[in-house]
Amino acid sequence: MSHIILEARDVRYRYPRGREAIGGISFHFRRGEKIALVGPNGAGKSTLLQMFNGMIRPDSGTMLFDNEPIRYDTASLRQLRRRVGFVLQNADRQIIAPTVYQDVAFGPTNLGYDEAGVKEAVSTALRQVGLVGFERRPPHQLSGGEKKRVAIAGVLAMDPDVLVFDEPTSGLDPSGSEDLMELLDELNHDGKTIVISTHDVELAYPWADRAILLADGQIIREDVPDVAFGNTRYVRMAHLSVPTLLELSAELEKRGFVIPERKPRSVLDMIHIIESHLHGSGSHLTPGTITVCNVDEGNTATLSTWVNAHPDLVVGAMGTRAKQCAVQEQIALEFTYGVIDKCILRALRGRDSLILTPGSMVGRVAVRVEAYCKESGNTISVVNLNTANQPPITGSTNEEMKEE
Repeated sequence: MSHIILEARDVRYRYPRGREAIGGISFHFRRGEKIALVGPNGAGKSTLLQMFNGMIRPDSGTMLFDNEPIRYDTASLRQLRRRVGFVLQNADRQIIAPTVYQDVAFGPTNLGYDEAGVKEAVSTALRQVGLVGFERRPPHQLSGGEKKRVAIAGVLAMDPDVLVFDEPTSGLDPSGSEDLMELLDELNHDGKTIVISTHDVELAYPWADRAILLADGQIIREDVPDVAFGNTRYVRMAHLSVPTLLELSAELEKRGFVIPERKPRSVLDMIHIIESHLHGSGSHLTPGTITVCNVDEGNTATLSTWVNAHPDLVVGAMGTRAKQCAVQEQIALEFTYGVIDKCILRALRGRDSLILTPGSMVGRVAVRVEAYCKESGNTISVVNLNTANQPPITGSTNEEMKEE
């Protein structure tokens, strides 16, 4: 079992002269998890999030970080807030400096970093969020999505273990929301524990490792998303709606489709259920190939030439650096979110695709394709563009790709 990093034990909180916002709840988060607190406005989500780094102290009960009760003296809170970074819903409330560099440097400077350390921390954080070259830009000239990334960079510059986001996609258009959730996936893959609050079940359901349904300061249900959202009674108690994929899954089951124990979390999962029912197994087409390019490895200057030599190829990009590489090399992107599943769907239609990804996420492609092939019985070739060709992925383990 993974190490528990955040825990609440029977915590309660009542605002002065107000109602009880948190009514005696308990839970724990494991290191490296993606957690979604899901509930309507007034459910207590933001109040609870602010307990994670000591902005709010519970009236009773205990909050623990790294198996130690949170202490509320100034020195202890300073250390806690370095390790538990909080990104506000409104980035304008979090950005305080006249330039991007100064704002991101605020945290490391106050932690006592020397000048070289501050510069390195800021550079690393801006690279992580895709804002290299924005150092001298005034924040008020940035778009809403860029401001959100500045706020995230300011937290990342202190290298926290946990990142907490209050309604992370609030105010963003659909494309900006997808980009931000892709960034959260990338940060999680780099080892960060991610906690978000949201009322958007369609966002939380496919993204989270675990979902906590909240209503009126109480936990209604806590489990993996297909279980947490799978009981209509609990979902209604939390004043939410059942995710579309789960509704569709339930209707298909009523019509005689065999639904696996693990409910569909993506369009790919749903297509597998339908094709298995119609054909007894997956598509009868010869699957296409998924090529993976690590943009952190070697010279990418010839990448556009390779793409142009394969005119029927579609290209997807996972992670900020991969998307920046596509812009630099003038490569048109078809997929920027849910990239692996979309490329698997394309492969099942007999078409080829290319995934651009930073080095830390290369293995994630192999793991996802392998899991799908093991479940469906299909065989899909995954080729590493940076090295020698890899064998097709079937139900067997492809250790060579995992180690990339």
